[in-house]
Amino acid sequence: MTASHPEPSALPELRLRRGEDRRLRAGHPWIFSNEVDVAATPLTAFEPGQQVRVTTDRGQPVGVAYVNPATLIAARLLARDRTTAVDADWLAARLQGALTLRTRLAATPHYRWVFGESDGLPGLVLDRYGDVVVGQVGTRGMERLRGAVEEAVRRTLAPRALVWKNDSGARALEGLPEEVVTACGETPTALEVVETLPGGPALRFTLPLADGQKTGWFYDQTFNRSLLGRFLPRGARVLDVCSYAGGWASTAAALGAGEVACIDSSAAALGRAVAHVAAARAAPGLPTTVLRGDAFEQLAELAEAGRRFDAVIVDPPAFIKRRKEFPQGVAAYRKLNQLALRVLEPEGLLVSCSCSFHLSPEDLLGAIQGAARHVDRFVQVLHQGGQSPDHPVHPAVPETRYLKAFFCRVTRP
Repeated sequence: MTASHPEPSALPELRLRRGEDRRLRAGHPWIFSNEVDVAATPLTAFEPGQQVRVTTDRGQPVGVAYVNPATLIAARLLARDRTTAVDADWLAARLQGALTLRTRLAATPHYRWVFGESDGLPGLVLDRYGDVVVGQVGTRGMERLRGAVEEAVRRTLAPRALVWKNDSGARALEGLPEEVVTACGETPTALEVVETLPGGPALRFTLPLADGQKTGWFYDQTFNRSLLGRFLPRGARVLDVCSYAGGWASTAAALGAGEVACIDSSAAALGRAVAHVAAARAAPGLPTTVLRGDAFEQLAELAEAGRRFDAVIVDPPAFIKRRKEFPQGVAAYRKLNQLALRVLEPEGLLVSCSCSFHLSPEDLLGAIQGAARHVDRFVQVLHQGGQSPDHPVHPAVPETRYLKAFFCRVTRP
């Protein structure tokens, strides 16, 4: 063992208060600061990211975790066997298990390879773009393990390049800087994504690494996009709201849409959307309209101008990132859906999505229904979707279930 990965028996103890092991025994990996017996094991005695042995108030072993004394989530369990050494060997085994699942799910090597707690690797996200892996580290503990993670990635997949796109503002909560670092290979200028429609063509997307959102692509919507053909009539006029690089719009084009329009605040993203739609279209000459600006304002202007569509996809960024933002966020979802309904033809299709964890499926459905009542529309839910299977849900961790997508038929009462 190296100094950074000591024998489990040599790890310092983190003792829990009485009864605070129940949630952990049920499968949740998080330990909050108020659950620690700070009299017996002061949090201030630990280094940020340090591995610890977690025990109950009676000294019974719970598992191995890493700790951050400065955050509300004071520790996150990695292994529930007290004899487990969390090192490159252990990480490689976890990565291989995650890889086995993804290769079974995906037709091409383009997917989320590791989804944090759902794969037993809290604080770690890895996305695969063919022979390039782009990752994000979100916690001090995983940052301390980053060298071992890199070794495990090389052993498991041997990618052409591994890039850490650690430019999320959430890292500040853990006292980590924002940075983009290439761990191995040469930094690619662009990422290639392939999405294959059931019984249909393979859609190809090219994305810049430097200014792409998240790790570059929203793999969590891949499965929902694959369902669009079940509900979209051929020749439909389709509006993709908050389109980014045109994932939904390109899918519609490949399915035979008669017209496609995209709304986004980024000119660069809209430029890529146009190129992707052009490459995906089933027939030449497909009209593509791009509208740059605020989604609320653009939808209002379309409604006032009398523009109508047969399908509107609303896939905005999270309006609710913290629980205290809930009232304003719900109002925003209701308003956006209300505006979308105003530009829908009778018998139109509304696909309404939310990636806000603090907004439940029932909350989003309530926002859709409230919007429908306000503009005198009748909504029928045809399908309720979630995140793609490469973002598996941990049954004991509600935080891993965050994406909602409702496919709705909209008519007049």
